[in-house]
Amino acid sequence: MLEEVGLPYRLHPIDITKGEQLDPDFLKIAPNNKIPAIIDTDTGLHLMESGAILLYLAEKTGKFWPQDFPTKWRVVEWLMWQMGGPGPFLGQVHHFVQFNPGKSAYAEERYAKEAQRLWGVLDRRLAEVDYVAGDYSIADIAIWPWIARFAWQRVSFADYPNVKRWYLAIAERPAVERGWNVPPRGDPIPMP
Repeated sequence: MLEEVGLPYRLHPIDITKGEQLDPDFLKIAPNNKIPAIIDTDTGLHLMESGAILLYLAEKTGKFWPQDFPTKWRVVEWLMWQMGGPGPFLGQVHHFVQFNPGKSAYAEERYAKEAQRLWGVLDRRLAEVDYVAGDYSIADIAIWPWIARFAWQRVSFADYPNVKRWYLAIAERPAVERGWNVPPRGDPIPMP
């Protein structure tokens, strides 16, 4: 989002493999000890949770969150869908299927099926519109990174052609290409 809106920012990587998210200084900004979190040096406001950060940056810049009714609420609807669906449930697929296979067949099956269901919801929506709320918005910005981990989710773009079209269109955005390597990792955007 910061790349999309062109706001200057300074990155402070938090290495969760070293427990840096539990540092007392970080907990002052993000009491839920999760990333991302931001401090707006213009206002001094600090925020945690990606949905809140996206809403804040969209309101601050007037970009990617149309204010006309009902479009504004269509964006919020799909942003909340990401917060309640793909975020937590695809995260569980990553945990059980990608990083801990063989520990719980029940969890692997449950979350892999939920990934397929969520991809189906997204595919049906994208059969009707170019982007989830009509025009490119913070909802797409929130959902796309979860779909970018498709290799971990036991799904195939062949089964979800509308998601594939949407995914590729977003992957081609220069700001997305720049943001993919924040923090720098040197890996290209995964392509179907």
